[in-house]
Amino acid sequence: MGRVAVLALRAVLAVALLGSLVVQGVMVPLLWTDLDDAPAAVRVPVIVIVVLAIVTLQVTAVCVWRLLTMVGRGTVFSRGAFRYVDIVIGAIAAASLLIFGLAVTLAPGEAVAPGVVGLVCGLSVVVAGVALVVYVLRMLLVQAVATDNEAQQLRAELDEVI
Repeated sequence: MGRVAVLALRAVLAVALLGSLVVQGVMVPLLWTDLDDAPAAVRVPVIVIVVLAIVTLQVTAVCVWRLLTMVGRGTVFSRGAFRYVDIVIGAIAAASLLIFGLAVTLAPGEAVAPGVVGLVCGLSVVVAGVALVVYVLRMLLVQAVATDNEAQQLRAELDEVI
C-alpha cells in the first residue's frame, strides 16, 4: 500500500473520529432536545442506539488505524492482524443490529411511515453485508498469512541448503 494512500486514509479516519466526537458532544444532546415530544419508550432507545452506533464507527476507525500501522511496519500479514479484523467485523455486525433495533423502535405507531421503517431495515441488511465482505477479506488474510509463513519456511530451508 502506497504511502500517500496510507496518509490519505489516516486523514479520513482522523476527520471521521473528530466528527464523531462532535456528533456525540453536540448533536446527540440536540437530538435529545428535539425528541422532547416523543414518548420515553422511543426517545431513550433512539438516543442509546445513536450513541452506540457512533461507538461502533469509532471502534472500527481505531482498528483500521492500527491495521494501517501494521501495514507501515510490514507486519499486517501476521496473526496479530486477526484481532483487529475480528473487532471490525464485530463492530459492523453490532451496527447492523443497532440499525435494525432503530427500525423496531420506530415501527410502532403512526409517527414514522412504514416505508421509512422498511428502508431502515434494508440499511440494516446492507450493513450486515458489509460485515460479511470484511469476513471474506479476513479469510483472504488467513490465506495470505499461511502463504507468507510457508514462504518463510521454504526460504529458511533453502538457506540451509546453500
